[in-house]
Amino acid sequence: ILSGPLQTATEETVEKSEWIWMNGEFVAWDDAQVHVLSHGLHYGTGVFEGVRCYATELGPAIFRHAEHLERLAKSAELYYLPLPYSTEELRQATHELIRRNNLESCYIRPLAFRGYGEMGLYAQSAPVNVIIAAWPWGAYLGEESKRHGVRVKVSSWRRISPAGLIPAAKASGQYLNSILAKTESAKAGYDEAILLDEHGYVCEGSGENVFIVRDGVLVTPGHTNSILDGISRKSVIQIAKDLGYEVHERDIARAELYLADEMFLCGTAAELVPVREVDDHVIGEPGEVTRVIQAKFEDALHGRAQEYREWLDVVEVPSKVSS
Repeated sequence: ILSGPLQTATEETVEKSEWIWMNGEFVAWDDAQVHVLSHGLHYGTGVFEGVRCYATELGPAIFRHAEHLERLAKSAELYYLPLPYSTEELRQATHELIRRNNLESCYIRPLAFRGYGEMGLYAQSAPVNVIIAAWPWGAYLGEESKRHGVRVKVSSWRRISPAGLIPAAKASGQYLNSILAKTESAKAGYDEAILLDEHGYVCEGSGENVFIVRDGVLVTPGHTNSILDGISRKSVIQIAKDLGYEVHERDIARAELYLADEMFLCGTAAELVPVREVDDHVIGEPGEVTRVIQAKFEDALHGRAQEYREWLDVVEVPSKVSS
Protein backbone atom coordinates (compact mmCIF):
# COMPACT_ATOMS: atom_id res chain seq x y z
CA ILE A 1 0.00 0.00 0.00
CA LEU A 2 1.38 3.38 -0.97
CA SER A 3 1.32 6.18 1.56
CA GLY A 4 2.80 9.63 1.77
CA PRO A 5 3.60 12.06 -1.03
CA LEU A 6 5.39 10.99 -4.19
CA GLN A 7 6.85 14.37 -4.98
CA THR A 8 10.27 13.84 -3.39
CA ALA A 9 11.54 12.68 -6.78
CA THR A 10 9.65 15.21 -8.86
CA GLU A 11 10.81 18.67 -7.82
CA GLU A 12 14.02 18.32 -9.82
CA THR A 13 16.72 20.87 -10.46
CA VAL A 14 16.48 22.09 -14.04
CA GLU A 15 18.81 20.09 -16.27
CA LYS A 16 20.79 22.53 -18.37
CA SER A 17 20.68 22.55 -22.13
CA GLU A 18 23.24 24.40 -24.22
CA TRP A 19 21.13 27.18 -25.74
CA ILE A 20 18.16 29.41 -24.93
CA TRP A 21 16.37 31.49 -27.58
CA MET A 22 16.14 35.07 -26.33
CA ASN A 23 14.70 37.99 -28.28
CA GLY A 24 15.55 36.51 -31.64
CA GLU A 25 19.01 35.17 -30.79
CA PHE A 26 20.40 31.90 -29.48
CA VAL A 27 22.20 32.61 -26.21
CA ALA A 28 24.33 30.27 -24.12
CA TRP A 29 22.26 28.87 -21.23
CA ASP A 30 24.21 30.65 -18.47
CA ASP A 31 24.22 33.94 -20.37
CA ALA A 32 20.42 34.18 -20.70
CA GLN A 33 19.93 36.80 -17.99
CA VAL A 34 17.72 39.83 -17.31
CA HIS A 35 18.09 43.05 -15.36
CA VAL A 36 17.00 42.99 -11.69
CA LEU A 37 14.71 45.94 -12.43
CA SER A 38 12.77 44.05 -15.08
CA HIS A 39 9.09 44.93 -14.77
CA GLY A 40 7.97 41.30 -14.84
CA LEU A 41 10.16 40.44 -11.85
CA HIS A 42 8.51 43.15 -9.75
CA TYR A 43 4.90 42.92 -10.87
CA GLY A 44 4.45 39.51 -12.49
CA THR A 45 3.74 41.04 -15.91
CA GLY A 46 4.42 37.99 -18.03
CA VAL A 47 2.68 35.13 -19.77
CA PHE A 48 4.05 31.70 -20.51
CA GLU A 49 3.35 28.20 -21.74
CA GLY A 50 4.38 24.70 -20.78
CA VAL A 51 4.87 22.52 -23.87
CA ARG A 52 6.31 19.04 -24.36
CA CYS A 53 8.24 17.43 -27.16
CA TYR A 54 8.36 13.62 -27.35
CA ALA A 55 10.60 11.16 -29.12
CA THR A 56 8.42 9.42 -31.71
CA GLU A 57 8.98 7.21 -34.74
CA LEU A 58 8.56 10.40 -36.79
CA GLY A 59 11.33 12.10 -34.86
CA PRO A 60 11.03 14.73 -32.08
CA ALA A 61 7.40 15.87 -32.07
CA ILE A 62 5.89 18.77 -30.13
CA PHE A 63 2.42 17.99 -28.79
CA ARG A 64 -0.26 20.47 -29.92
CA HIS A 65 2.33 23.17 -30.47
CA ALA A 66 0.05 25.49 -32.45
CA GLU A 67 -2.58 25.49 -29.69
CA HIS A 68 0.02 26.33 -27.05
CA LEU A 69 1.44 29.21 -29.05
CA GLU A 70 -2.03 30.52 -29.82
CA ARG A 71 -2.88 30.47 -26.10
CA LEU A 72 0.37 32.33 -25.38
CA ALA A 73 -0.62 35.02 -27.87
CA LYS A 74 -4.11 35.29 -26.38
CA SER A 75 -2.75 35.48 -22.82
CA ALA A 76 -0.40 38.26 -23.92
CA GLU A 77 -3.22 40.17 -25.58
CA LEU A 78 -5.39 39.90 -22.45
CA TYR A 79 -2.64 41.47 -20.37
CA TYR A 80 -1.73 44.18 -22.90
CA LEU A 81 1.63 42.66 -23.81
CA PRO A 82 2.27 43.20 -27.55
CA LEU A 83 4.28 40.21 -28.73
CA PRO A 84 7.13 41.27 -31.04
CA TYR A 85 7.10 37.86 -32.76
CA SER A 86 4.39 35.93 -34.58
CA THR A 87 3.37 32.45 -33.47
CA GLU A 88 5.02 31.06 -36.61
CA GLU A 89 8.28 32.80 -35.77
CA LEU A 90 8.12 31.34 -32.27
CA ARG A 91 7.35 27.91 -33.73
CA GLN A 92 10.38 28.03 -36.02
CA ALA A 93 12.58 29.30 -33.18
CA THR A 94 11.45 26.39 -31.01
CA HIS A 95 12.28 23.86 -33.73
CA GLU A 96 15.74 25.33 -34.17
CA LEU A 97 16.28 25.41 -30.40
CA ILE A 98 15.48 21.71 -30.14
CA ARG A 99 17.85 20.94 -33.00
CA ARG A 100 20.69 23.03 -31.55
CA ASN A 101 20.28 21.44 -28.13
CA ASN A 102 20.18 18.00 -29.73
CA LEU A 103 17.01 17.08 -27.81
CA GLU A 104 14.66 14.26 -28.73
CA SER A 105 12.33 14.64 -25.74
CA CYS A 106 12.02 17.80 -23.67
CA TYR A 107 9.91 20.31 -21.82
CA ILE A 108 9.58 23.68 -23.55
CA ARG A 109 8.97 26.99 -21.78
CA PRO A 110 8.10 30.05 -23.89
CA LEU A 111 7.83 33.20 -21.79
CA ALA A 112 6.97 36.80 -22.68
CA PHE A 113 7.44 39.47 -20.05
CA ARG A 114 7.91 43.20 -19.62
CA GLY A 115 11.59 43.89 -19.19
CA TYR A 116 13.78 46.72 -17.96
CA GLY A 117 13.01 50.27 -18.99
CA GLU A 118 10.17 51.68 -16.91
CA MET A 119 8.91 51.14 -13.37
CA GLY A 120 5.39 51.71 -12.08
CA LEU A 121 2.16 49.90 -12.78
CA TYR A 122 1.34 51.50 -16.11
CA ALA A 123 4.63 50.88 -17.88
CA GLN A 124 3.71 50.63 -21.53
CA SER A 125 7.19 51.67 -22.67
CA ALA A 126 8.87 48.77 -20.87
CA PRO A 127 9.92 46.36 -23.64
CA VAL A 128 8.29 42.97 -24.04
CA ASN A 129 11.03 40.33 -23.95
CA VAL A 130 10.45 36.82 -25.26
CA ILE A 131 12.46 33.72 -24.42
CA ILE A 132 12.13 30.02 -25.21
CA ALA A 133 13.95 27.40 -23.15
CA ALA A 134 13.94 23.63 -23.58
CA TRP A 135 15.40 20.95 -21.36
CA PRO A 136 14.90 17.29 -20.43
CA TRP A 137 12.24 16.92 -17.72
CA GLY A 138 10.31 13.87 -16.60
CA ALA A 139 6.70 13.71 -15.40
CA TYR A 140 6.00 16.60 -12.99
CA LEU A 141 4.46 14.39 -10.28
CA GLY A 142 6.76 11.45 -11.01
CA GLU A 143 6.47 8.35 -13.18
CA GLU A 144 5.28 6.34 -10.18
CA SER A 145 2.33 8.71 -9.80
CA LYS A 146 1.12 7.85 -13.30
CA ARG A 147 0.96 4.17 -12.37
CA HIS A 148 -0.41 4.22 -8.82
CA GLY A 149 -1.99 7.64 -8.43
CA VAL A 150 -1.46 10.52 -6.03
CA ARG A 151 -2.89 11.81 -2.76
CA VAL A 152 -4.46 15.26 -3.03
CA LYS A 153 -5.76 17.84 -0.60
CA VAL A 154 -8.50 20.38 -1.17
CA SER A 155 -6.74 23.65 -0.48
CA SER A 156 -7.92 26.34 1.90
CA TRP A 157 -6.89 28.80 -0.81
CA ARG A 158 -9.53 29.51 -3.46
CA ARG A 159 -8.71 29.82 -7.15
CA ILE A 160 -8.32 33.41 -8.38
CA SER A 161 -11.64 34.98 -9.26
CA PRO A 162 -12.47 36.45 -12.68
CA ALA A 163 -13.65 39.50 -10.75
CA GLY A 164 -10.02 40.34 -9.97
CA LEU A 165 -7.80 38.64 -12.55
CA ILE A 166 -8.14 36.59 -15.74
CA PRO A 167 -8.15 32.84 -14.96
CA ALA A 168 -8.27 32.03 -18.70
CA ALA A 169 -4.82 33.60 -19.18
CA LYS A 170 -1.64 31.71 -18.30
CA ALA A 171 -0.02 34.70 -16.61
CA SER A 172 3.09 34.64 -14.45
CA GLY A 173 1.83 36.66 -11.49
CA GLN A 174 -1.33 34.61 -11.18
CA TYR A 175 0.68 31.54 -10.20
CA LEU A 176 1.28 32.91 -6.70
CA ASN A 177 -2.22 31.54 -6.16
CA SER A 178 -1.13 28.05 -7.22
CA ILE A 179 2.10 28.30 -5.23
CA LEU A 180 0.15 28.94 -2.02
CA ALA A 181 -2.06 25.91 -2.66
CA LYS A 182 0.81 23.63 -3.73
CA THR A 183 2.97 24.61 -0.74
CA GLU A 184 0.11 24.07 1.69
CA SER A 185 -0.61 20.59 0.33
CA ALA A 186 3.07 19.60 0.27
CA LYS A 187 3.65 20.72 3.86
CA ALA A 188 0.61 18.67 4.89
CA GLY A 189 2.11 15.58 3.26
CA TYR A 190 0.11 15.43 0.03
CA ASP A 191 1.27 15.26 -3.57
CA GLU A 192 -1.00 17.94 -5.01
CA ALA A 193 -3.67 20.50 -4.18
CA ILE A 194 -7.18 20.95 -5.54
CA LEU A 195 -8.51 24.49 -5.58
CA LEU A 196 -12.19 25.40 -5.37
CA ASP A 197 -13.57 28.41 -7.24
CA GLU A 198 -15.02 31.49 -5.56
CA HIS A 199 -18.40 29.75 -5.24
CA GLY A 200 -16.98 26.63 -3.60
CA TYR A 201 -17.13 24.36 -6.66
CA VAL A 202 -14.17 22.30 -7.81
CA CYS A 203 -11.87 24.27 -10.12
CA GLU A 204 -8.50 22.64 -10.83
CA GLY A 205 -5.23 21.41 -9.37
CA SER A 206 -2.33 23.80 -8.78
CA GLY A 207 -1.12 22.96 -12.29
CA GLU A 208 -3.62 20.50 -13.76
CA ASN A 209 -7.25 20.16 -14.77
CA VAL A 210 -9.52 17.80 -12.81
CA PHE A 211 -11.69 14.91 -14.02
CA ILE A 212 -13.88 12.52 -12.05
CA VAL A 213 -15.77 9.41 -13.12
CA ARG A 214 -19.23 8.70 -11.70
CA ASP A 215 -21.35 5.81 -12.97
CA GLY A 216 -19.19 5.56 -16.07
CA VAL A 217 -19.61 9.24 -16.99
CA LEU A 218 -16.59 11.55 -17.19
CA VAL A 219 -17.17 14.91 -15.48
CA THR A 220 -14.93 17.98 -15.44
CA PRO A 221 -15.37 21.62 -14.32
CA GLY A 222 -16.39 24.06 -17.05
CA HIS A 223 -15.13 27.47 -18.08
CA THR A 224 -17.41 29.25 -15.60
CA ASN A 225 -15.44 27.58 -12.78
CA SER A 226 -12.39 29.83 -13.35
CA ILE A 227 -10.33 27.05 -14.96
CA LEU A 228 -7.42 27.46 -17.32
CA ASP A 229 -8.52 26.07 -20.66
CA GLY A 230 -5.98 23.27 -20.65
CA ILE A 231 -4.56 21.84 -23.86
CA SER A 232 -4.31 18.42 -22.22
CA ARG A 233 -7.88 18.85 -20.98
CA LYS A 234 -9.09 19.42 -24.54
CA SER A 235 -7.17 16.36 -25.68
CA VAL A 236 -8.59 14.14 -22.93
CA ILE A 237 -12.15 15.26 -23.67
CA GLN A 238 -11.70 14.50 -27.38
CA ILE A 239 -10.12 11.11 -26.66
CA ALA A 240 -12.81 10.17 -24.16
CA LYS A 241 -15.59 11.02 -26.62
CA ASP A 242 -13.85 9.11 -29.39
CA LEU A 243 -13.67 6.10 -27.07
CA GLY A 244 -17.41 6.31 -26.54
CA TYR A 245 -17.50 7.84 -23.07
CA GLU A 246 -20.07 10.43 -22.08
CA VAL A 247 -18.41 13.70 -21.01
CA HIS A 248 -20.08 16.43 -18.96
CA GLU A 249 -18.65 19.88 -18.24
CA ARG A 250 -20.44 21.20 -15.16
CA ASP A 251 -20.15 22.39 -11.57
CA ILE A 252 -18.66 19.74 -9.29
CA ALA A 253 -19.35 19.91 -5.56
CA ARG A 254 -16.43 19.18 -3.23
CA ALA A 255 -18.15 16.09 -1.83
CA GLU A 256 -18.34 14.60 -5.34
CA LEU A 257 -14.57 14.19 -5.22
CA TYR A 258 -14.95 11.91 -2.20
CA LEU A 259 -17.81 10.00 -3.83
CA ALA A 260 -16.12 9.60 -7.21
CA ASP A 261 -15.59 6.12 -8.61
CA GLU A 262 -12.39 7.36 -10.24
CA MET A 263 -10.49 10.63 -10.45
CA PHE A 264 -7.51 11.94 -12.38
CA LEU A 265 -5.57 15.11 -13.15
CA CYS A 266 -4.11 16.14 -16.49
CA GLY A 267 -1.70 18.80 -17.63
CA THR A 268 1.31 19.19 -19.89
CA ALA A 269 3.86 18.89 -17.09
CA ALA A 270 2.03 16.14 -15.15
CA GLU A 271 0.55 14.38 -18.21
CA LEU A 272 -2.34 12.16 -16.97
CA VAL A 273 -2.16 11.21 -13.30
CA PRO A 274 -4.76 9.13 -11.42
CA VAL A 275 -5.85 10.23 -7.93
CA ARG A 276 -6.12 7.51 -5.30
CA GLU A 277 -7.03 9.63 -2.27
CA VAL A 278 -8.67 13.03 -1.60
CA ASP A 279 -8.51 14.56 1.87
CA ASP A 280 -7.85 11.05 3.25
CA HIS A 281 -10.97 9.69 1.55
CA VAL A 282 -9.77 6.66 -0.38
CA ILE A 283 -10.79 6.41 -4.03
CA GLY A 284 -8.50 3.47 -4.69
CA GLU A 285 -6.14 2.29 -7.37
CA PRO A 286 -6.66 3.73 -10.87
CA GLY A 287 -9.90 2.43 -12.39
CA GLU A 288 -10.74 1.09 -15.82
CA VAL A 289 -11.97 4.35 -17.38
CA THR A 290 -8.87 6.19 -16.19
CA ARG A 291 -6.56 3.47 -17.47
CA VAL A 292 -8.20 3.27 -20.90
CA ILE A 293 -8.09 7.05 -21.40
CA GLN A 294 -4.58 7.28 -19.99
CA ALA A 295 -3.30 4.60 -22.38
CA LYS A 296 -4.77 6.33 -25.43
CA PHE A 297 -3.53 9.72 -24.23
CA GLU A 298 0.00 8.33 -23.85
CA ASP A 299 -0.25 6.85 -27.34
CA ALA A 300 -1.26 10.27 -28.67
CA LEU A 301 1.64 12.01 -26.91
CA HIS A 302 4.22 9.57 -28.25
CA GLY A 303 2.88 9.39 -31.80
CA ARG A 304 1.55 5.84 -31.51
CA ALA A 305 -2.08 6.83 -32.16
CA GLN A 306 -2.50 7.35 -35.89
CA GLU A 307 -5.82 9.15 -35.42
CA TYR A 308 -4.13 11.91 -33.38
CA ARG A 309 -1.02 12.40 -35.50
CA GLU A 310 -2.39 15.82 -36.50
CA TRP A 311 -1.66 16.96 -32.93
CA LEU A 312 2.08 16.48 -33.48
CA ASP A 313 4.40 19.18 -34.77
CA VAL A 314 7.38 17.16 -35.97
CA VAL A 315 10.80 18.77 -35.71
CA GLU A 316 12.85 18.10 -38.84
CA VAL A 317 16.28 16.91 -37.77
CA PRO A 318 19.05 16.59 -40.40
CA SER A 319 20.03 12.97 -40.92
CA LYS A 320 23.50 12.11 -39.75
CA VAL A 321 25.69 10.97 -42.61
CA SER A 322 28.49 8.66 -41.58
CA SER A 323 31.91 9.45 -43.02
